[in-house]
Amino acid sequence: MTDDQDDPNADRVGRFRAEAASRGLPAAEVEEWIRATAPGVYFADGGDGPPVVTTGGHPALPEDAPDPEHPLVASVDCGLLPPGGAGFPLPRDGRLLFFADPDLGFRGPLSGAVRHVPAGTPVAERRVETTYGPFAARETRRMWHHLSAADAETYAEGRWEDPDDEQYELAEELESAWTEAGGSWPVWSFALGGHPVVLHDDPVLVARDDDPEHAGDWVPLATWRCPQEVESLDGGVVTWLIRRTDLTAGRFERVYGYVDM
Repeated sequence: MTDDQDDPNADRVGRFRAEAASRGLPAAEVEEWIRATAPGVYFADGGDGPPVVTTGGHPALPEDAPDPEHPLVASVDCGLLPPGGAGFPLPRDGRLLFFADPDLGFRGPLSGAVRHVPAGTPVAERRVETTYGPFAARETRRMWHHLSAADAETYAEGRWEDPDDEQYELAEELESAWTEAGGSWPVWSFALGGHPVVLHDDPVLVARDDDPEHAGDWVPLATWRCPQEVESLDGGVVTWLIRRTDLTAGRFERVYGYVDM
């Protein structure tokens, strides 16, 4: 099932403004928070539409493609994605394959962690021995897109040069009002775009610190919330990041991986 969230997004912004006003939050800061939101496409189990994302299992790869070093996490049918839903350009056809080890060592530049297989390319299932996986295969049919907000601490440190306690508290109050206005969303397992899930460190800031020359270019490409059967991580989250310039050029071999738990 695909849900068109354009109107609910606008309505959420309206509800957020009303909720923030009821709390006496400064109107100018409310608008800054809204400007800092980012669109994303989210996927969850259930639904009755076509399987936009298949998680786990074995990858379907061209014959001349190198063996993956990590197990397959997700295969995304790009032709079924809402245009512009992730807030940045993605391939219009074929499949994006995401690979990862659910391990804290899966961090840094990872040349084979994301691959694009264009539509019409002859492929065959590839069974490769890796440290982890294969993960259980699931067809994910429920998809929606909406605006996501930054983690409150990350937002405060981006909004103000040296935030004080009151500014951190304001960011937390804005985050609370945004959550209150959001209503009930399904618990997603995989996402494209949006703001990253922050457990300990913000993955975008980690990538920027490692690549200060292109600090402002890094964005979250995809996020995976590890299922319960991934016992090596307690509530683990895998994030694939990419520079916008590489994304536009289709250079998926230049992604940056980050795992937290």
